[in-house]
Amino acid sequence: MSASPETPVETPDRSAFPEPSVVVVRNPADDTVVGTVPDMTATEVADLAARLRAAQPAWEALGPEGRKVHLLRWLDWIVDNKEHILGLVHREAGKSWGDAQIELLVAVEVINYYAKNGARFLADETPSPHNVSAITKRLRLIRRPYQLVGIITPWNYPLAMPMMDVPGALMAGAAVMTKPSEVTPLAWAEVVRGWNEEIGAPPVLGLASGLGPTGAAVVDEVDMVQFTGSTATGRRIGVRAAERLIPASLELGGKDAMVVLADADLDRAVDGAVWGGLFNAGQSCIAVERVYVEAPVYDEFVERLVNAVDRIRVGHDAQGSFDADYGAMANEQQMGIVERQVADALERGARALTGGRRLAKGLFFPPTVLVDVDHSMLAMTEETFGPLLPVMKVADEDEAVRLANDSPYGLAGSIWTSDAERGLRVGRRIETGGMNVNNAMTNVFQFPLPMGGWKSSGLGHRFGGAYGIRKYCRQQAFVSERVHLKKEIHWYPNTRRKAQVTDKALRLLGMHDWRRRLGRAAK
Repeated sequence: MSASPETPVETPDRSAFPEPSVVVVRNPADDTVVGTVPDMTATEVADLAARLRAAQPAWEALGPEGRKVHLLRWLDWIVDNKEHILGLVHREAGKSWGDAQIELLVAVEVINYYAKNGARFLADETPSPHNVSAITKRLRLIRRPYQLVGIITPWNYPLAMPMMDVPGALMAGAAVMTKPSEVTPLAWAEVVRGWNEEIGAPPVLGLASGLGPTGAAVVDEVDMVQFTGSTATGRRIGVRAAERLIPASLELGGKDAMVVLADADLDRAVDGAVWGGLFNAGQSCIAVERVYVEAPVYDEFVERLVNAVDRIRVGHDAQGSFDADYGAMANEQQMGIVERQVADALERGARALTGGRRLAKGLFFPPTVLVDVDHSMLAMTEETFGPLLPVMKVADEDEAVRLANDSPYGLAGSIWTSDAERGLRVGRRIETGGMNVNNAMTNVFQFPLPMGGWKSSGLGHRFGGAYGIRKYCRQQAFVSERVHLKKEIHWYPNTRRKAQVTDKALRLLGMHDWRRRLGRAAK
């Protein structure tokens, strides 16, 4: 119905109905707007949590085989829409098209792994009684999911980062509230929309988009939190989780060391350094961030490394073109960290054999090899998260190990040698949650193994093997009776006779009196 000219239409007071706040997402390669997402308030996060909790019991009741059906449908939908989803990754993160492709691989591999193994990982366990005094008991270990899990992920892999966590939590039977980085939320928002609107799945996967206060609200609403990001933020989340008495799994910063021993295959080691240090513009928690090379092969390694780095193409290529190797830095703040570390190294006597200065347009930093470096320099001690390869000469493997361990971080690392036993021996001495011999970053993609850090690189393990599902579950110790007895011997009333029987049983079965008697008899 329209208003007549005689009846003026009142203009509502807009201050009473403020416009919803949004986060604008820009492509760091060219500063174009890619999209927006809501900046959700704590009240909106609480409402979302209530809806997810309401849907969780039915989701848990489906069992692992029922949940598997929905996860595989989700995977099919993601693959069918990969060009659109990866296009969002490509633009919101400023990635090269080739680097964006890896994110689909992670989604495929993680969902398939937990769909295949989820029922086995979640099956009840029936341990044997610990001694004959408990032989009348039937023991069972039951796993029940936390009702609502919060998963907070960073900006460097918009699709892959949540995909490392969410399938395991869903397969466990939990409802999941995700909070992607405000820098790169668009691809994940589309994937969550696909779950809720395209495949007929129960509404147990939610998106809480927004800035820092939104993430804090998520931590305040969930029953368990998985966080991946900076060590500083991880500490704050860990403190808040402790205050709420909820578990927190934290995968935090890294400063991964690459140790090149004199017997290494230098061609492979150089290619590994380029891949491990420069993939995704070095913006990986497990990137090679410092290189220690034994003196006999140092000069040759550096020469080959510079030649290889000079062939790397930096830029934001067109979707589907594969004309660049790596793309932009995620934001100006990250660019500033890289610039500060390079400037510090040069002021302290290091030399940049390649790169060393940001490109004129966009947030691009060329691959940079630094030499004459030492541990007085930020590039060797602070997390970089950028395309720097500082290379340091060491006298032998002992010095390499000492320097590799001279760090507050311990996420992963690598040893390069032609001797498998030497690689194992040296790798065992380095204090990291993951270690690779003659490869870089590959431990993360070996899903039967746990992925997590030591020292300031984390708390717990992020995923891998049965733990990748079981971490989202509470354990219930379940005891029932094998034999129907009227009473247990230790129940009231207390009597001298029961005490004597108990004492004799303990001496025979628990205090090893029979062994001592046999020993005396043998003498």
